[in-house]
This record gives sequence, structure tokens and C-alpha cells, in this order.
Amino acid sequence: MKKHIPNLITLLNLLCGSIAVIYAVKGNFAMTGLFVSLGIFFDFFDGFFARLLNVKSELGLQLDSLADMVTAGVVPGIVMFQLIAKSDFVNENKTLLTDILPYFGLLITLASAYRLAKFNIDTRQATGFIGLPTPANALFILSLPVILQFQPADFFEIILQNTWFLVCITLLSSYMLNAEIPLFALKFKDFSFKNNKIKYIFLGICVLSLVILQFVAIPLIIVAYVFISLLQKRKN
Repeated sequence: MKKHIPNLITLLNLLCGSIAVIYAVKGNFAMTGLFVSLGIFFDFFDGFFARLLNVKSELGLQLDSLADMVTAGVVPGIVMFQLIAKSDFVNENKTLLTDILPYFGLLITLASAYRLAKFNIDTRQATGFIGLPTPANALFILSLPVILQFQPADFFEIILQNTWFLVCITLLSSYMLNAEIPLFALKFKDFSFKNNKIKYIFLGICVLSLVILQFVAIPLIIVAYVFISLLQKRKN
């Protein structure tokens, strides 16, 4: 029975991702963000329990990627589609280009699929990541409409409703998913501070940032994650 526990948790990730798709299509980004966050929560614990129960399997690996493809691949692509469709240039100009531009957001979904497929056959990513993990990227993309909804400000509205800014974010996101950049993973073999100093510091930054900046902290945390990883690699 215990060998099925991680897979059941993975299926909960997939369920949350499927519900998030429905809300993303409807343009309800608050509920989309909630279910993506729940899915990522389950995504973390399926691997945790697989290691804890010593029941890691090839089936679990493939199932995990399939679930992540929905929760952290399809959903952010739809959200970016919606953001570009509601952006300034697209709304102010009715041309063939503006009809096509929103679909550009689905490049995130394609890049996520490529990253997840590559991850399953890349032996270098056993203890860390090469390129931005799809859950981190999904949180970055989902934070944009949530910031607009819950922390409105002229500055955020100007940049997050700018078509070309969103197109640039789409390109950057797609690149970072598959970039040859080593990033640390939040996997704990033990809980000692000595062996997990960077991870504890990063988690501390996350908590403090979320308390002070709320949703605005999310994209900043993802950027900090990349920079801390690069600094750690440089020291090593």
C-alpha cells in the first residue's frame, strides 16, 4: 500500500492543476493561483514521501512530470495568454498581429514541456537543477495578475499591462526554463544548518519578503533564487 502513497499525492497535484486550468480560462486568477500553489505543495511532498518510504519508481518519475506539465506548464501559458490579450497594445489596436499576439504566451507551455522531458533524462539534476524549475516559473507568472488584483499601483499597472513587457517576460521565462544555469534544490538530506546554510538563508528571505511585500515578493524571490544559486556556484 505504501508504494502508492507518493503517486496518490502526485495525482492530487494533477487534480489541482486541472482545476487551475478551468479558473485560468475563466480569468479568475486568484483561484488559479490558489490551486497552482496547492499543486506545487503536493509536488514537493510526493518526492518527500517517496524518499521517506523508499518507494521511488520510474512510474512515479513520469507521473510527476505529467502532473507538473499541467500545473506548472499549461496553466502559466494560459495565464500569459490572458494577460497579453488584456494588455494595452492588443486592446488599442485590432489587427492580425494583435489577434495572434496572445497565443505567444503559450510559448511558456512549450518551453515547460521541453524542460520536463529533458529533466527526466538528465543525470546532472539528481541533487540540483539546470535551468529554472517549472513550479518556480509558474509562481513567477501567476504572481503578475495576482499583484495587479490585490496590490494595485500605477507603476504595476503600467508595466504589467504593457504588451511588450509581457512578451519579454514570456521570452525570458521560456529561456530560463531551459538555460544551462545550475540552481540549488530545496531538498534536505538532513536538517543541520551547516549542511543546508544556503537553503535556510533563502527560506528566511522568502518568509521575511512575503510578510513585508506580500504578493510583490514572489517574483523578487524567484529572481533572488537565481542570483543566490549563481553566487553559490561561483564560490564553489
